[in-house]
Amino acid sequence: MWRRAYLFLVLVRLWFALSPSYLHPDENFQGPEVIAGQIFSYPVRLTWEFTTDHPIRSVFPLWPVYGLPMLLLRWLWIGNGNDGEIPPIAVFWTLRVLMFIISFVLEDWAIHELVQSPRHRRVAVLLVASSYVTWTYQTHTFSNSVETLVVAWCLVLIERIVASPNQGSVLASIVLGIVAVFGVFNRITFPAFLLIPGIRLLPYYWKNTLSFAVVVAAGLCTTVIAIALDTAFYTPHSISWSDLIRNPVLTPLNNLLYNISPDNLAQHGLHPWYQHLLVNLPQLIGPAAVLLFIRPHLSLRLYSAISGISVLSIFHHQEARFMLPTIPLILSSVRLPKSESALRIWTISWIIFNLFFGTLMGVYHQGGIVPAQVFMSKQPDATQSVWWKTYMPPIWLLNGKNEGLRTRDLMGVAGEKLFEELEQLATCDTPADRRSMEYLKEKNGTYLIAPVSATWLDPYLPNKGLEGLRFREVWRHQQHLNLDDLDFAEDGVWNTLGRVIGRRGLAIWRVTKSCPRKGRS
Repeated sequence: MWRRAYLFLVLVRLWFALSPSYLHPDENFQGPEVIAGQIFSYPVRLTWEFTTDHPIRSVFPLWPVYGLPMLLLRWLWIGNGNDGEIPPIAVFWTLRVLMFIISFVLEDWAIHELVQSPRHRRVAVLLVASSYVTWTYQTHTFSNSVETLVVAWCLVLIERIVASPNQGSVLASIVLGIVAVFGVFNRITFPAFLLIPGIRLLPYYWKNTLSFAVVVAAGLCTTVIAIALDTAFYTPHSISWSDLIRNPVLTPLNNLLYNISPDNLAQHGLHPWYQHLLVNLPQLIGPAAVLLFIRPHLSLRLYSAISGISVLSIFHHQEARFMLPTIPLILSSVRLPKSESALRIWTISWIIFNLFFGTLMGVYHQGGIVPAQVFMSKQPDATQSVWWKTYMPPIWLLNGKNEGLRTRDLMGVAGEKLFEELEQLATCDTPADRRSMEYLKEKNGTYLIAPVSATWLDPYLPNKGLEGLRFREVWRHQQHLNLDDLDFAEDGVWNTLGRVIGRRGLAIWRVTKSCPRKGRS
C-alpha cells in the first residue's frame, strides 16, 4: 500500500515540476540564466551578485548542475540534425525535469539510507514525498534546492564513515571533501547544517590520519578548481597562474563579508531572530511543526536541522527558502500520533495543508511570467515590454529576441509613474492597430505586462477617450496570482482577497497613443 502511495506522490511531484509557477527570481537569475548565456547565444541579464566589484556568487556549482545538462542537450540537438539554437523554453523544461529526477533519486535515496528502522523509513519517505516543499521548491532551480541534496548526502557520508570505519572510509572521505567544498561554493550557509554532525567525525579522524589527510586533500583540490573557475569567469582576459595567486576571486568570502554587514542586509529586508523558527518553518511544514515539538525523534538529521536553524537565525535577513535543507531532515525526524483519532485528524490536516500550498505555490504563484515571456518571444513587432507588479522576468527565455526587445521591470511603482513611462514608449495609434493581428506588421510595438488584479488600470482599459494611451489586450494567462499585491491595510481583508484571487491572471496589452496627424500643405 505504501509503495503505491509513494509512486502516486512521485507522479504528483512530476506534475508540479512541469507547471510554470515562478517562486522567486533567484531560481533563474542565480543559476540557469548565467550558464545559458555561456553555453548558448541567448542574451542574458546578470544581476548585481555577478556584476559587483566583489562578486558573491560562484559559477563552480552551476556548471555540473546546469551546464552539463545544457551541453548534453545541445549535443543531442545538433546530433539530430537540427539547425539553429535550441529554443530556451526547451532548456527550461529540461532543467525542471532534471531537478525532479535528482530530487526523486538523490533526496529520497538519502532519506532511505539515513533512516535505519524500516517502519520509520516508510513513514519518513512518505512524509517527504507528500510535502509541498518537495513538489515545488525542490523541483525548481534554486541553489537552496541543491543545498538540500548536498546536506543530506554529507550526512549519509558521515554515517557511512562512522558506521564502517574500515570499509571504504577513505573513498567516502574523498567524496565528502569534494561535496563539502561544492556545498560551500553553492551557498555559504551550508556549513551551518554540519556543525553538530561534523563533531561525530572528530574522534574518527583523530585516530585515522590517512582518512583525514585524504579528506583535506580532496577539499583543497576542489577549492583550487572552484577558485580557478570563478576567477576565469570574472576576469575579462585569459587568466594565468599569477592571476590565481595575486588576484583570486573568492566568492564565498565575498558572500560572507556582504552578509555580515547589517547595512547590506537592510537592503533586502530585516527580520526578527525568531522569523525562521516561528514563521518560516511552520509555513513550510504546517502540521508537522506540532509533531516536531511534541513527538521528535532524536537523530543526526534533527541535530543537523537544529544547528542550521540556530546559525541562520543569527542573520537578520530570513527568507523561508533558506530553510529548505531542514525540511527532509525534520520530516524524517518526527513520529506520528499514537491515538488513531489524533492520527486521522493530523493526516487530514497534513493533506489539506499540502494540497493548498502546493496548488498556490506550484501552479498559481506568478504562474503567468514564463508563458508571457514565451509569448513575447514570438511577437515580431515587440521592441519595448514594460512589466508592472510582477517578479523580474527571466530574460533568457526571449529566445534571442531581447537583442531588439528592451525589457523594463517597473516592479510595484505607482500607477502615475507607470503611465509616464508608457507615454514615452508607446507608438502612435494607427488604423492597423485596430484590425485583427495587423499590428504584428508594424516595426515597433510597446507591450504592458501586468496582473489582472491591478485595478488601477481599470478606468483606462475601455479606451473611451479620443486622446491619451490606448490598450489592446492580446494575451491572458488565468493561472497567475500576485501575492505581493496584497494590501489589507488599504483595501481590507475581503476586498483584497476578492481582488487578488477573484481577478487572478496575467494579461498583456499592446499600448499605443494618440498622435497629432500631419496635415497636407
